[in-house]
Amino acid sequence: MNMMQYIVAIDGGTQSTKLAVFDTAGHEICSETVKLKDIRFYEDSRAEHPDDDLWDSLKEACRGLFRKFKGDKSTIIGVGLGSIRCCRALIKEDGNLAAPVQSWMDLRLARPYEHEDDAVRYVTTTTGYLTFRLTGETRDTRANYVGPWPIDPASLEWYGDGAIFDSYTTPREMLFKLVDPSTVLGTITEAASAATGIPSGIPVVSTSNDKALEGLGAGLVNDGTVLVSLGTYITSMMVGDEYNPNMASYWSNPGAIKGEYLYESGGIRRGMATVTWVIDLLGMDLVKAAQKMELSPEAYLNVLGADIPAGCNGLYTVLNWLAQPSHLHERGMMIGFNSTHKGPHMFRSVLEGIAFTMKNHAQAMCDERGVDLKKIVVSGGGSKGELFMQIFADVFGVPAYRNMVTGSASIGAAICTALALGVYKDRQEAIDSMVRQRDLFTPNVENVRLYDQINNEVYKQIGSATDDLLIKSHQIFNSDKRLETK
Repeated sequence: MNMMQYIVAIDGGTQSTKLAVFDTAGHEICSETVKLKDIRFYEDSRAEHPDDDLWDSLKEACRGLFRKFKGDKSTIIGVGLGSIRCCRALIKEDGNLAAPVQSWMDLRLARPYEHEDDAVRYVTTTTGYLTFRLTGETRDTRANYVGPWPIDPASLEWYGDGAIFDSYTTPREMLFKLVDPSTVLGTITEAASAATGIPSGIPVVSTSNDKALEGLGAGLVNDGTVLVSLGTYITSMMVGDEYNPNMASYWSNPGAIKGEYLYESGGIRRGMATVTWVIDLLGMDLVKAAQKMELSPEAYLNVLGADIPAGCNGLYTVLNWLAQPSHLHERGMMIGFNSTHKGPHMFRSVLEGIAFTMKNHAQAMCDERGVDLKKIVVSGGGSKGELFMQIFADVFGVPAYRNMVTGSASIGAAICTALALGVYKDRQEAIDSMVRQRDLFTPNVENVRLYDQINNEVYKQIGSATDDLLIKSHQIFNSDKRLETK
């Protein structure tokens, strides 16, 4: 009888670091999540992960994970390394950070790195930084270079010497060697083993950017299925094998498999943070009521929100809690209050606002691709709420399903590891073996009709109706930084 083999999957996010142990059949054996420190926002538009939070949280999560793991560590065959995309890490020669990791919300990430600090030896992504910490290798997945890097978006190779490369102001000698997803980056060093508890010598495998990993872990295929990813950044995605550089409603990112592309619609910045915002706003009364029912505050609001009629009696939420760098006047809004509205209405309105926004983004992507939207799969912590899943089915008007593992980036990292180590021969065999559907939500015909009317006649019009006022408001509060209007 063959001994069971296990994979450690690292899923680094904006708000937490999650580790999970999977067997090679895709069953989650145990997991550990460590909350990250709050992002530090500065008035000059910097946004940073404090201290060495990504590495420190990974070490803490490893220690917690191995307290739960009852198997033999010698049966762990690999570590799949996934982490947040669109961040920048500046590293010293010895592997320590030269400065805090720049979050994807940092406006410095809108432009290439400019070398100004002699203490900086390498500039890389979060996956590159953690690879260096775990293996000592200056190698990184080419599929996590999304944004202003000197990389050819079609070939995913560094630009050759010349004017194009030089325009990125990033010294070539500071960049890591690029490898494909599902490639062994190196092995766990003795120092990393002592820090994390992962046995030394175990292969560390490259994955992709976190959104492409979610697509892989959700079992996304090119059949009209859209993945809605619920995280600090919410987006919708499809997959294909063509690089499409000039699309209006979506853009092409590297996929989680060599030769694959992830098509990504517009999204919602600080998306699921708005749910946390409502919970914080409602305060301790909500927390205490939830505790009496032995529920989390979010689960309790899901119960209360289910009793609120679809459409929240005309209360609408626009999810611009964090403005886009190109539209700094944007603000989040709740519009349509009257005396009947209470906390559960606000909660449901946020969920509906997320669903409306993502339906419109996803539909625009499908229309431009010439693809019929047939069904959606929803991933991320928010998909655990049955109310949210039903709202998605009703707003999109198509079946919505979720998988057994809702944090699909972690299973995506495990799949990359299984492919790199030859456990499965290709993407489809790995998905068939490791990804399982949990349940399906079918649209409520009456709600579909109501939501469609609300979306087309009201929700889609709110932005254009309020944009001029928000631009004027932004100018009042930023008189020294006059906004260039559209």
